This record gives sequence, structure tokens and C-alpha cells, in this order.
Amino acid sequence: MESESTPGESKSPLILTMLLLTLVLLQGPIRGLLSAPVMQSWMTVFVAVLVQALPFLVLGVLLSAAIAVFVPPSFFARALPKSPAVAVPVAGLAGAVLPGCECASVPVAGALVRRGVTPAAALAFLLSAPAINPVVLTATAVAFPRDPGMVVARFVASLLVACAMGWLWQRLGRTDWLRTPHRSPHEGRSRGAAFWGSVRHDVMHAGGFLVVGAMAAATLKAVVPASWLRTAAENPLVAILALAVLAVLLSICSEADAFVAASLTEFSMTAKLAFLVVGPMIDLKLFAMQAGTFGRGFALRFAPATFVVAIAGAVLTGAVLL
Repeated sequence: MESESTPGESKSPLILTMLLLTLVLLQGPIRGLLSAPVMQSWMTVFVAVLVQALPFLVLGVLLSAAIAVFVPPSFFARALPKSPAVAVPVAGLAGAVLPGCECASVPVAGALVRRGVTPAAALAFLLSAPAINPVVLTATAVAFPRDPGMVVARFVASLLVACAMGWLWQRLGRTDWLRTPHRSPHEGRSRGAAFWGSVRHDVMHAGGFLVVGAMAAATLKAVVPASWLRTAAENPLVAILALAVLAVLLSICSEADAFVAASLTEFSMTAKLAFLVVGPMIDLKLFAMQAGTFGRGFALRFAPATFVVAIAGAVLTGAVLL
């Protein structure tokens, strides 16, 4: 007996055929549009950002998945000091040696809380791991070859913010604000299946945001009038706030965000630093992941506080080091 096709399956070939037919009929205007100087400039920036950032994104996803799957969370629980005040900076520094993008740091932090690690230390690790790990710092050095101070400033500012938020939670946080995270979907599966499942998820997830970020950077460079960018960049406060908000909206993976920041040549180094500090700590996808892992009440309190502290940390560090 033949199986009946679903409406979606029957419509897909028709839609593809119509799309291809439209492209064939409009190939002349499309060719003319792509040959326009503004589109050539847009494509140049778009491809450049993608080509530079993609290797670091893939490397970061592979290392992140390996740590999430093969390093048991009990290792962190044993390694961290018992004193919460001391555990916060130790957990923050742990992010410097354990590569992990935002997609992996949230579930790892959730596993730490489930295994009894003080939430302040787990949150410090959550914020620092995507921001100061070796892959991210190497990518930043490649993106800013003439400004090595940006690597140091990113490390210092991000670690400072991570520790400050950990201590702030230890001081002001309440247990009823933080929901005990659920078991990770990768737990209980074989390590190989969990590893490749994590890689596939993170590549598709982070890769999509990288494409969006590259498109935004190309649009800012090629389409937005230079006078507008200069006006925003000339006011230090507006420039910092603009790039901080842009980091939240673009939600670019931390292994790739330095190349987008480096392309924004009109803005000051401090404003670019704010972009690099804010993005790995709070953006749209991170807010959704934090709400899903720790509860919406937690995310509604933690995300705005992180945004403010991250901007303050970037400004203070930029004033001293850049």
C-alpha cells in the first residue's frame, strides 16, 4: 500500500521549482544588482568575516563539545575551593584554560550547580569560559594584529566582570531565584553520540549567528552612510552603548566576534572592547539558554545586571589598557 505524502512534502518540490524558475527569469537584474559597487563591497566584507572566523568557530565547537562530554562535572566540583569567595576567581580563571563557547558554558554551569558547586562559582565560570579561553584570545589576536593590547584588555575585562558577577550573586543572590537545572539531554548517551550531537547542534546554532553577524557587519560597512557611523563613533558614550547593544542583538559566537568588531573601524578601541566583553556574556541566545536552564526569574535579574557590569568593566579596562 503506497503511503500518502504530507502536504508539506508535496509542496516542497513545487516551491523549489518556482524559486529556481524565478531566479532564471530574473538572472539579468540579479546579475546587475550583484555587480553594483555597493554589493561588491558588501560581499567583500561578508566573505572576509566568514572566511576569517569560521576556522576558529569550528575549532571552538569541537573543543567545547569534547570538554562538555569527556570532562565530568564532578572534576570541577573537586577542583574548586570550598570557600565561595575563593571559588569564584578560581572558577573564573578555569575559563582561561577550558575552551567553551556560550552554547556549552550554560549546560556545564547547570551541571556544576546540580552537583553542589556554589552557584556564584558556577556563574563565574559560565561568564568567563566563552570570553577568555585560548581559542577566543587567539582569534582576537588574529583579528587585531596591530593592537595586541586588545587581547590583554579582553582577558582582563572579561575576567573582572565574571568575578564581579559571581561575588555579586554570592552577596545578593537568593536560592529561590535560581531553579535547579534539569538533566542535560547529552547525559545518559554514549560519549561518541553525545559528542557528535553536541557538535552538530553547536555548528548549526553558532554558524547561523555567525552568518547573521557577518551580514550585519557588511551592511554597516557598505550600506549605512559613513556619516551616520562617524556621528555615532564620535560620541564615546553613544559608541560604547551602540556596540554593546549590537553585541546583544547579533548574538555572535565568541570565537568569531573579534572579526566583526575589527571590521567596525569607525569606532574606538574601547567601544570595540565593550562589544567583545558584552557579547559572550549576554545576548539573545544566551538569555534564552539561561532562562531555560536556571529559570526565567533568574535570567530577568541576571542578564540586565551582567549587561551593566560588562559595560562598566570594558570602560574601566579600556581607560587603563587601551
